[in-house]
Amino acid sequence: MIATLLRPGAVLATAVLLTVPSGGLATGEVKVSASEADSIGRKIWRNECAGTRDGLTSWNKGENFASLGIGHFIWYPAGKRGPFKESFPALRDYLQAQGIKLPGWLASAKACPWPERAAFMADFRSPKMEELRSLLVSTVGLQARFAALRLEQSLPAMLASAPAAERERIRSSFYRVADAPGGLYALMDYVNFKGEGTSPSERYKGEGWGLLQVLAGMSDSGSPTAAFSRSADRVLTRRVELSPADRGEKRWLPGWRNRVSTYAP
Repeated sequence: MIATLLRPGAVLATAVLLTVPSGGLATGEVKVSASEADSIGRKIWRNECAGTRDGLTSWNKGENFASLGIGHFIWYPAGKRGPFKESFPALRDYLQAQGIKLPGWLASAKACPWPERAAFMADFRSPKMEELRSLLVSTVGLQARFAALRLEQSLPAMLASAPAAERERIRSSFYRVADAPGGLYALMDYVNFKGEGTSPSERYKGEGWGLLQVLAGMSDSGSPTAAFSRSADRVLTRRVELSPADRGEKRWLPGWRNRVSTYAP
């Protein structure tokens, strides 16, 4: 069981707590303090957006969704969906639950208000977009805490979707990384970078690229974060090799590899 100390309306001073049931494969607790949340949030921001204000509001060429915030949380326009899990509406709702005042247009939006990339880029310097960037700059720590909550929720989902024979090893790998110096950053960054790996739609030729696949591919020896980093590199390389040619994912691989190399000590 994974428990959290976050309560509705909690603020940054509250810690996130991951616990393991008695008799589990790992022991002890992993806490994320307010200062750690801010530090990890700024690392994720640097990874996704080069730490820039403009990078908090992005729409990549060839994609049909906006990528917003430090984790480039996905937001689809009305009537559009894809294989990747939408996450920005949940972040918006989380910020509002923490008492953050949202712009009226954002609080009431049923979907991304920009219908395609061209409209998004044409509106890039608009008051609405600047208002959105100001909100995202001011909530880096809360966005990291949202990422921590997603990490908490990922373990039960990953174990449920994994073959029964692999579950204890995946659980053990999760807590080996979480307990290591810098391990929470690695786990939080990767799950927000490439997801949990549990969605059947997030596969190329039957192979996923999420946190589940990275944990399953880890070696059992040596530094946990180094083993996690190496496994992430292999998983992402495989994704690119299996990806549809028209997506041109090879262009992203060097950056992805640089990103996961930051997980190792």
